[in-house]
Formats: sequence, structure tokens, C-alpha cells
Amino acid sequence: MIKDDVLAIILGGGQGSRLYPLTAKRSKPAVPIAGKYRLVDIPLSNCINSNITRMFVLTQFNSASLNRHIKNTYNFSLFSNAFVDLLAAEQTMSNKNWFQGTADAVRQSMHHFLSHDFKYALILSGDQLYQMDFNVLIQRHVDSGARITIATLPVKAEEGTEFGIMKTDHESMITSFVEKPNAHEILKWNSDVSDYMISEGRLYLASMGIYVFDRDLLIELMNDTSTIDFGKEIIPQSIGKHKILSYQFEGYWTDIGNIRSYFEANLGLTDPIPSFNMFDNVSRVYTRARILPPSKISGTSLKDSIIADGCIIHGTRIERSVIGIRSRIGKGSTVISTYMMGNDSYQTLQEIAKNSNDMLMGIGEGCHIENVILDKNCKIGNNVTIIGGPHLENKETDLYVIAGGIVVVKKEVTIPPGYVIK
Repeated sequence: MIKDDVLAIILGGGQGSRLYPLTAKRSKPAVPIAGKYRLVDIPLSNCINSNITRMFVLTQFNSASLNRHIKNTYNFSLFSNAFVDLLAAEQTMSNKNWFQGTADAVRQSMHHFLSHDFKYALILSGDQLYQMDFNVLIQRHVDSGARITIATLPVKAEEGTEFGIMKTDHESMITSFVEKPNAHEILKWNSDVSDYMISEGRLYLASMGIYVFDRDLLIELMNDTSTIDFGKEIIPQSIGKHKILSYQFEGYWTDIGNIRSYFEANLGLTDPIPSFNMFDNVSRVYTRARILPPSKISGTSLKDSIIADGCIIHGTRIERSVIGIRSRIGKGSTVISTYMMGNDSYQTLQEIAKNSNDMLMGIGEGCHIENVILDKNCKIGNNVTIIGGPHLENKETDLYVIAGGIVVVKKEVTIPPGYVIK
């Protein structure tokens, strides 16, 4: 019953400047993750696993690769009403502006949503890593009689200063909200949480940016054109006017908001028992079904790493790294704490022979790569050393960006042989 009543709306975000240079040529939802997926696959997979199969993705920056990914991935039966539609910002006779914020994006797209029958709008972020059964969330919304439900994550005081924090009553209804309280202020904002969360010191309810709205209320709120953002305006202004439920989520969740969080989320997948479980029989992560050979690994010591399909690896050592599709790593190379996104295609033997003086795609021979993100289709010459860490200052060149000690090699660049960053 619930799945036919729900329309999912996934917010693709703005320019994604905090994820630059990964967003220089693609939108935030299209940024690769875990060696073979894209960020947008996470909320879409959560919806599909929850039998919610009518989905819109809203975006406006660099949407070509995202559009191509969705077109090539999410194809449903002709005899079902399932779909994933990409809605980029568009000029109309009544509005000639780009999306100004999350609520404005939904407002400008409302005419598309209202052509479908639904009772509840499930509004999600396109740049978060988590697994959630939305059926439980929506059922709680229905049972409570709430008009709005906000998924909240219990966090520690030191973490809460980076989030909007909710205060709830004994029925888990939200009574007040504060945006990014300081370290002293947050101590007054504890709410009722489970005994396990208390034992963890996670007493403060942070908004996850996951919302359920009753259809009629969403229409009413979108009629107010003075509001442009859910977190900063719609939610705070609705408290006290409408019944708003806090749905406490105690699973793994992280916001992929900047290079550091993106890097740590990917490397966290290499843990012996990762917090995000890609190996679940039910909560699968869906993506484009590529026809790739198995990876070939010769003489390489592997430790705590993920190797995607279609790789050719001759390196000496790979440790706590994620190696993406079609990656190539040459002999004598060491790769540590690195996310290598891989390549969009292979170089043929004929191409290699024709350009024998040109470097091959991937990492060459005798390299040392550590604390690095290698964007797609990079060429790293032989005997290159790139060692990121806190000793490096933030900077940008034509070849790479250093952000918080992490060296991000830009998409499709060539690092010449013998180059050193350390």
C-alpha cells in the first residue's frame, strides 16, 4: 500500500564546490564511489529496496554524465509505473531562475510531481551514504499522524555543532530547532534516545536531510515563494504550526559534503567489517550493469582493499585502498590509502603499439601513491611519488588539488614520469 502512495524526490545539490575538483566536470550525484557506483545510486537503491519505484532526481550543474548514468542504469518493465526521471533546472514562462535552494528546487519542479498520484513526498539528499528501509520511516509518519517527518541521527555533542539539532517531546514530536549550535549551546539540546545511544554519548538529534511531507501540506508550503531552503526555512518555520515527527535512525550514515568525508567514506569500505554493508543479501546497491572481465592480479600483496571489475594489476603492494573499474597498476608500484576511480575504457593493444612513447592509462611502474584520490582516466607516469598528508598545504595546480592533506589528481590529467608531490 505504502509504495503506491509515495513519490521520491532526490536533491542533487548545487555546484558541489566543497567536492571540487571531483565536481568540475560532473554533478555531485554523479561522483563515483566504492569503485563502481555513483553517489546517486545510494538513495535510488534505498528506494528500490523499499519498493518505492517512482523517483525524480533534481539537478542543475554538469548534468550530462548523471543523465547518461541514469538512462543506462534504471530501466524498468514497460508494464509497471516505475521510473527514475532527471529534472534539471529549466526556464519556464513563469520562472526564468535557476534553483536557489532545496525548497526552491522542489517548488520549481512541482508541476512535474503533481502529474502523479501520491499521498506522501519522500525528499532525499543525493550525496549521503547509508542504508534505510523507507517503509518503516513512512509507516511511522502515517501512524503518528504527523504532517512532516524528519529522519534524525543521534550524535555526540562535538559532532552536533555541524548539524541542525532537533529537540523532541515524549512522543518524539519536534518542538524546537537550532542550526549548528556552538559547543556550549548544544548541551541544552539533548533529547530522549535509546539506552544504546546514551551509552555511546549520542544524545543530540541531528537532521539527516531526509523528509516525508503530506502531499497537501507540501503544496501549501511551496506556495510561499519567500522560502528557498528546507533546513534553514521550511522546517524551522513549520515547528509549532504543524505536527512534525522525529524518526530516530541508529544505523550508519555519513554526509558526503567535502573531500575529507568523501575520502574517509570510501576508505572505510575497506574495514574488516565496514559500517556500510555492500555485501547484504537484501539491501543491495544497484548501478549500471557493465560487461567487464574479472580483475587480473599478478604478484601483488593485497591488504584491506577493494578491487572492482576489469582491473589489470602488477603492483607490488596495495593496502587500504579502493581500486575502481578498469584500473591498471604497473610493476613495482605501491598504493596505500588511496581511492583510484579507474577508467571509462581500455586502451587497445593497437593503440598502445601506435603510441609506444605515450604513457598508459592508470599508474605506471615504480610509483608510490599514498593518501590520494585519482579521478577517472588519469595517466600516472613511471616512478611518480605522491604522498599526501597534513604536512601539505592546500593548493591547486592544473594537475591536482590538495585539500586537507589529501591529494586529488584531476580527471583525465597526465602526471609526467618522475613527478614528486610529498
